[in-house]
Amino acid sequence: MTKVALVIMDGAGYDSVVSECGYLEGAVTLGQARRWKMHTATPSLSGPMYETIHTGLWPHEHGIVSNEAVRRSSSSNIFSLARAAGKTTGAVAQEYFHRLYVDEAWDQLRSVEHQDENAHIQYARFYSMEGYGSINAVAPAEIDLCAQTTLLMERHAPDYMLLHTCSADTLGHTYGGDSKEYRRQIWHIDNALSRAIPVWRKLGYDIIVTADHGMTADHWHGGTTAAATEIPFYLFSDAMAPAETEELSQLGIAASVLALLGIEAPEGMREAFITPKK
Repeated sequence: MTKVALVIMDGAGYDSVVSECGYLEGAVTLGQARRWKMHTATPSLSGPMYETIHTGLWPHEHGIVSNEAVRRSSSSNIFSLARAAGKTTGAVAQEYFHRLYVDEAWDQLRSVEHQDENAHIQYARFYSMEGYGSINAVAPAEIDLCAQTTLLMERHAPDYMLLHTCSADTLGHTYGGDSKEYRRQIWHIDNALSRAIPVWRKLGYDIIVTADHGMTADHWHGGTTAAATEIPFYLFSDAMAPAETEELSQLGIAASVLALLGIEAPEGMREAFITPKK
């Protein structure tokens, strides 16, 4: 079955990604990828959306409705279902994902490297959120996150691999969603992906690039505005999918990833919009 890599560009809204991501848009132009407009669930906050992306449930259903309420996931999710099916998993992501999917307390001095064959996430590199939101905050370099992802792919070949970057979100909160700093950071993500995606494709991965939510001009998100809830969804795969003129729901990501992995979605999870090519 297919291996899947999911890239979450935290806080990267649809319009800014389409305008700034020349590599991703070039891949669409050349037929190497497809792109849709996607709508998030609400509240359009990071913690709730991470869980929605991985469970196919609305926040009111999975119970994580605020960043201040992030806790161990109690719902069937991509990581747990992949492990139950005998698949391997990996992640390069910020600490919220450790809180959600690793069954041990976050330790800033030790949890950045994670390897546990029995855990839902088996192989991971996590980064701390200390200083998040500060005007002087420095996010990990995008190419470094791509490098860590590549090394985990080459060493462990996880069937499901997550890459999460929160740099655009940080710059959006600091300067606003209509700022040059925010747009430039989205370009930096695209620039790093331009070097990583061809390598990952050669390693046998179907690749999804999306966001958890967008960013308003008021330096914020969480509500129902288009700036907060309209995000991109790119697919590097020959899988079957809707016409690109259709607008998709974020709630279909989990079942779509599972379908590509050859795993049946559990009852209650929203239906997949991507299915493997027959």
